[in-house]
Amino acid sequence: MKPQKESAHYFDASYDTKERFISYWHQINEIIALKCEKILEIGVGSGFVSKYLKERGVDIVTLDVDERLKPDYTGSVLNMPFPDDSFDIVACYEVLEHLPYESVPRAFSEISRVSKQYAIFSLPDANKCYRLYLKIPKLVEFKKLIPIPNIRKPIHKFDGQHYWEIGKAGYPLARIVKDAQIHGLLLIKTYRVYEWPYHRFFVLKKRNE
Repeated sequence: MKPQKESAHYFDASYDTKERFISYWHQINEIIALKCEKILEIGVGSGFVSKYLKERGVDIVTLDVDERLKPDYTGSVLNMPFPDDSFDIVACYEVLEHLPYESVPRAFSEISRVSKQYAIFSLPDANKCYRLYLKIPKLVEFKKLIPIPNIRKPIHKFDGQHYWEIGKAGYPLARIVKDAQIHGLLLIKTYRVYEWPYHRFFVLKKRNE
């Protein structure tokens, strides 16, 4: 049965834009770059990432609250049906903003619990920026995002999908990084996708105490 209501937008022709496919590339590349064996993807979405990785021979399973998306396991990021240290990497792309922020620390804790080594997130970043691009053939190609200062942060209003976004009032980047760290996930790197700065990626390592 074709997903309906909340899930239907994943299969709408307007969903998979050029920018989103660039984001898919980063989702895939960050997983491959870590050279790990067993992967969990939380949030099936359109299914593109997991299908591609499975074709590449990657051992990846999926988890989603919506059984209509046909995940390998049905369940919530807040209470995952897996033992501790089940996966080398837990990937969670464009998912956590669909939870009220007060639930996000619990999600971080669950991700840390089932991860053996790494976690990878992507989250919406509403901070404005300029894109600087310079190319001198055969010499240099330079891309850089330049943040635009915003003294008065906009207030986020629930739009039917997102409860919060980085850069909105009350949700600075430092808060997300700190909450992840408190719940066992140490930041290795974070960056925004040049072609789509709205998507910010995080690569984190589980803190083994």
